[in-house]
Amino acid sequence: MQNATYQNLIIGFGKAGKTLAGFLAKRGESVALVERSKERYGGTCINVACIPSKSLEYSARLSAAAGGDFAAKAERYRAAIAEKRRLTKMLREKNYAKVTGAGAVVIDGEASFVDPHTVRIVGADGAQTVTAERIFINTGALPFVPPIKGAAESTHVYTSETMMELDELPEKLVIIGGGYIGLEFASYYANFGSDVTVVQDGTAFIPREDAEIAARVLQHTKDRGIHILMGAKVQRIEDSAEAANVVVQTADGEKTLAANAILIATGRRPNIEGRNLAAAGVAVTERGAVAVDEHLRTNVPHIWAMGDVAGGLQFTYISLDDFRIVKDQLVGSGTRTTANRGAVPYSVFLDPPLSRVGMTEAQAEAAGFDVRVLRLEVAAIPKAQVYKKPAGMLKAVVDAKTDTVLGAHFFCPESQEMINLMKMAIDHGIT
Repeated sequence: MQNATYQNLIIGFGKAGKTLAGFLAKRGESVALVERSKERYGGTCINVACIPSKSLEYSARLSAAAGGDFAAKAERYRAAIAEKRRLTKMLREKNYAKVTGAGAVVIDGEASFVDPHTVRIVGADGAQTVTAERIFINTGALPFVPPIKGAAESTHVYTSETMMELDELPEKLVIIGGGYIGLEFASYYANFGSDVTVVQDGTAFIPREDAEIAARVLQHTKDRGIHILMGAKVQRIEDSAEAANVVVQTADGEKTLAANAILIATGRRPNIEGRNLAAAGVAVTERGAVAVDEHLRTNVPHIWAMGDVAGGLQFTYISLDDFRIVKDQLVGSGTRTTANRGAVPYSVFLDPPLSRVGMTEAQAEAAGFDVRVLRLEVAAIPKAQVYKKPAGMLKAVVDAKTDTVLGAHFFCPESQEMINLMKMAIDHGIT
């Protein structure tokens, strides 16, 4: 067993981890970055989330515009998967070169703590231990698959990560889970040409969103031919050679949904399994995340956690900001925290995309604000008519006394870019 000592050990090649590795290495500090798989160089975003899914989203819109029969759509889908693979491979290689070019050492293998300063790494070439002055955990999150009867045995079941490796376009796709990931995939595959059904056990559609906007999204989703079953509980999955059946219980009785592919999109959970955090004395929250303070430091002073594993919002730009917070602890003033990073915008890449920052109308009223609501129908915007995308609405929630923006909810083309202006307005009190 080899032994090595570094000033800094980073577990996980995610956005925060790789950026921190490059930064510290360029400062002349010794850095080791551990990643469990060469296929994950660069982290979740570029390999199995943001980048490949948006590549497919773009290809799906082009395919929808091209039209044609299912055979033509299936051929375009195969090309889209090939392009997605080319793109992620290129980005993996660039990320590896960038980190190692800065002077950091990349170690392939699974990492688990031995004690507060030592980690055991098991890879294809055997095991080694690494001792470090400082350790940073950036292991991300993994898809959560609930215990559905028949799911583990089925050859037609996928997660959000494995679905994007499916070479053939499914004629019928059943998505279990009506959250943001499930709805994004529903939108992509509907545009590619699949017959899509979304099954969710809750009776409220995207309940975290503004109710008025959520109703618009639901109606438009149905208008696109996507089937939404709410208040439906999956009982079991039954496989056959070429397809499967998803049996669900609804208020109207039991229904059987035929599927060539089944996507389980029931959320993601922090990836801490096998890390042996107890050996380092690192505390974990009730929800299974690494417990951190507002500076992302764990209860062990020389160990930090960044990104999805720390239990915050699961966005790559949050992971990047986590890097900034930790960097500020190491070489800055120490004033950056999770509490002062401002309003966090996000987008759900439907067609058109749904973007949001700040409070909903109901949240603002519950907080005691005198609320004024501004609405603009997308159909009234000439550019939307040019795009032939007239569905949707832009909604702003404003403090009537001060005219400051409390929240913005845009369901329209290019909302993923526009919403950032509203973050600036909220953060800086622009009226």
